[in-house]
Formats: sequence, C-alpha cells, structure tokens
Amino acid sequence: MPTLQTLIAFFGVAVLLALTPGPDNLFVLVQSAQRGWRAGMCVVLGLCLGLVGHTAAVALGLAAVFAASSAAFTALKLCGAAYLAWLAWGALRAPATAGGPQALPEQAGGALRMVGRGVVMNLTNPKVLIFFLAFLPQFADPARGALAPQIMALGLVFMVATLLVFGAIACFSGAFGALLQRSARAQRLLNRTAGLIFLGLAVRLATAQR
Repeated sequence: MPTLQTLIAFFGVAVLLALTPGPDNLFVLVQSAQRGWRAGMCVVLGLCLGLVGHTAAVALGLAAVFAASSAAFTALKLCGAAYLAWLAWGALRAPATAGGPQALPEQAGGALRMVGRGVVMNLTNPKVLIFFLAFLPQFADPARGALAPQIMALGLVFMVATLLVFGAIACFSGAFGALLQRSARAQRLLNRTAGLIFLGLAVRLATAQR
C-alpha cells in the first residue's frame, strides 16, 4: 500500500484536479441547477462509480490495451458524444414551469436514473481513462509490493476527493438553481443554457484526440 504521506499528497493533488473546470464538474453544475441538489448528488455518485471502473481498468492493465487501440478510443468517445447530444436535446425541449427545480421522483428509479447519467458520462469519456493510466502509476511504488492494490487505493482516494468537491458544487448549484426556477422565464433560460452546454461537451468529446 502507498505510504500515508503519499496518500495525503495524492489527495491534495486530486482535490486541485477536481476543482479545475472540466466536463464532469460542469455536468454536475448544470444538472444540479436544473434538477436540485439531490439529483446533483446522485450524478456525483454516478461519476464516482465511473472512476471505480477506470481505476480497475488501470489496475488490471486493460487501460493500456484500450489506449493503444484507436478504434476503441473513437467508438467510446462517439458513444459519449451521442449520449451528451441526447441530453442536450432533452434540455432544449424541457418545459418551463415556475415553482422550483424539476423534481427528482421519490421512487428509487428517479435517483438511479441520475446515478446512471453520472456513470455513463464518466465511463464513455476515454480521456479520463487515459489520464488515469498516466497519472495513477506515478504515485505507486513497486518497492512497496504489487502495483494493482496501490492503484486501487489511489483510485479510492481520488474518488473521495471528487465526492467532496463535486458534492459541494452540487449543493451550491442546486440552491442557486432553485432561486432561478421560481421564474418560468429564468427556468426556460436555464434549460436552454444547459442544452447548449451539453451540446458543447458533446462536440468537445467527439473531436477529442488521444
């Protein structure tokens, strides 16, 4: 396992990376503003579950195989771009009704749907996988034993940092969005803005290079 000093240093770097503007925290920001902080936290949970998948791929050596395949990279990024474009279409067509954020159904299905959005958003972004492939091994020390358990431990720390930072973004954005959605006009503007942001993220992902 990595030393305590290594884990603390890694956690600090992970927090800084989570604070850096990017597709994932922007996705949390928009979803929370549209649907409230609870929905935003579900998205954050989904993103963290996606990080578990990326970490496991690196630990098992699958990420290196994937990174070497141009076809796999292209296929995955196009799937992610198509999903974001679908979300953009839904946001642009969403009705505006004053009174509060678009409700997250109390049933487990509503929460699971938002968790699923986070998982798909993360797992269909090959840039995250390649970043983890380059980043995590730098903090692993072969002298301290097998690399796979160390990488999994580092991935867990990264997930905790992401949960804390993105969770804060979800709470603040959800509160601000609730104020905006008291007005149907402001809600309509928020929906259109969200749609354009999702569309922009889709274009960015579709044109991403390894």
